[in-house]
Amino acid sequence: MADEKPPPDFMSALGTEYFVLQSTASSTISESGSRVSIYLSSLASGLVALGFSSSSPRAFASLAFTVLPTVFVLGWFTIVRLIDTSVSNIVSLRRMDLIRRYYAGLTPIAPPYFAADDTQAAQHSVRYGRWSFLFTMASMVIAVNCVLGGATVALLCDLAFKVPLPAAAGIGVVGGLALLAFSLRYEHRRLTPVVLSSYAAT
Repeated sequence: MADEKPPPDFMSALGTEYFVLQSTASSTISESGSRVSIYLSSLASGLVALGFSSSSPRAFASLAFTVLPTVFVLGWFTIVRLIDTSVSNIVSLRRMDLIRRYYAGLTPIAPPYFAADDTQAAQHSVRYGRWSFLFTMASMVIAVNCVLGGATVALLCDLAFKVPLPAAAGIGVVGGLALLAFSLRYEHRRLTPVVLSSYAAT
């Protein structure tokens, strides 16, 4: 049974599945890049608008409390979707590796062409580990968005509640760090189980 030749229909379906998974993995990277670009462009545009309005305290406050919360919410939408696409990408790469291992076992001459050189690394030079989630695009947006959230809190304390600037800055730092801890915990709970299962599968 081990030497039985696979049916042509099965090999055709396997090749099609590999192509679909490859397309899915590529589309997740493309979508992630587009979403990060939209978020950072929105943030940059908002900051430029705030800079132009800084000569009028009333206009600055009105614009700040409109633009900054909107961009912050957009950042959260971006983070959630980036984590979703990361999960999809990892699952696709893991299933592609499974197909490659099957190809590597079809004939004695196949392993050099399909088997990974390092069993602890996934294809495309991606090494999975417990702290991999810290180096994703989602983590990058989390860091920027938490700075934005902390700055918004500090600005709110300063302009709306007339809190002294050092105290307002301190409140903003604490708020930003709390947001960072919450956001990274969310990403860790969503992404790490998938990463570690992929790591074990390799």
